[in-house]
Amino acid sequence: MRRRHFHEDEAEINITPMLDVVFIMLIFFIVTTSFVKETGVTVSRPQASTATKVKKGNILIAIKDSGEIWINKREVDIRAVRAVVEKMHAENPEGSAVIIADRGSRTGDLVSVMDQIKAAKVEKISIAATKTE
Repeated sequence: MRRRHFHEDEAEINITPMLDVVFIMLIFFIVTTSFVKETGVTVSRPQASTATKVKKGNILIAIKDSGEIWINKREVDIRAVRAVVEKMHAENPEGSAVIIADRGSRTGDLVSVMDQIKAAKVEKISIAATKTE
């Protein structure tokens, strides 16, 4: 006598393709997300009729009317601006620096910050202003 063996096929759901799709969507959203950088303080910018919008400024430096200098939500001494800007510029060599000076800030502080940025070998420097209507 022969015995017949019946193999029962167990129904399994293969979730590997679904995990692949979810992983690819996650990578897509991470790559396409733009991160907003802030200086960490609120500054009242001066107005200018010739102000234009800059697409990207990855080094944002704020100068308050009290003379405080802020980069990446930290207060920075004028002597440390060059080192901080050099470090940030090394991370993105094609980026530019944007100085956001308060309306009541001193011109001497603005010039000192610009001098430190130029010493850090950043070629593109902009000064933020609000466009007048």
